[in-house]
Amino acid sequence: MDLISGEIIGIDKPLGWTSFDAVKRLRGAIQRRLKLRKFKVGHAGTLDPLATGVLIICTGRATREIERLQAGSKEYIADLRLGATTPSFDLETEIDATYPWEHITLASVEEVLPKFRGNVMQVPPVFSAVKIDGKRAYKFARKGEEVELKAKPLEISELEVLSFEAPVLRLRIVCSKGTYIRALARDIGQALGSGAHLIGLRRTRVGDVEINNCLSIDDAMKKIENDPLEFPEDYKIQDK
Repeated sequence: MDLISGEIIGIDKPLGWTSFDAVKRLRGAIQRRLKLRKFKVGHAGTLDPLATGVLIICTGRATREIERLQAGSKEYIADLRLGATTPSFDLETEIDATYPWEHITLASVEEVLPKFRGNVMQVPPVFSAVKIDGKRAYKFARKGEEVELKAKPLEISELEVLSFEAPVLRLRIVCSKGTYIRALARDIGQALGSGAHLIGLRRTRVGDVEINNCLSIDDAMKKIENDPLEFPEDYKIQDK
């Protein structure tokens, strides 16, 4: 591995981990292997703790590629629970309201989905990292303060039903950077004359990096610890 010139590593992020948790774990392994106190490692596109799947980790000089990589389209498999809402639009917060869902059929789902394909406007969740007056929106939300977020343009190029076992709806989504699947769950629930929140999310692709080619955290650690090292010609060995 040429960690200095830069490696782009696809990770299958575990449930409950933040994106920073994954970066921190791999950075520590690299620092130990290279005997360095500091080393640049970053990720291309945040993935929520309640989501699993593709997280691209960049090392060394490959961190220059982060902006390009995170601009790629994303593919997700999402599970929506119809008939109930939460303030965060997912399982981070408790259910705050319930609604009838028995009237919803596969046909009615298929009827509303075209509204969310193509170029659309989406209001981000208040439980998000969107900034308001320099502060993250979730900081206001967790204090119970009301905030108003502006709708942002995005593209959902593919949106299809994988299964519908009422009240759980499973969708495959291909979308642009900046799309909140939690907010999409909210909007689909409203369009169906009910409510909805996200109960499961797996990112299966970022750009050209697919989940089938990603490593577990443990396998990535082993690769960093055991693979032969390469160094760029202009690299100077540093002391501990």
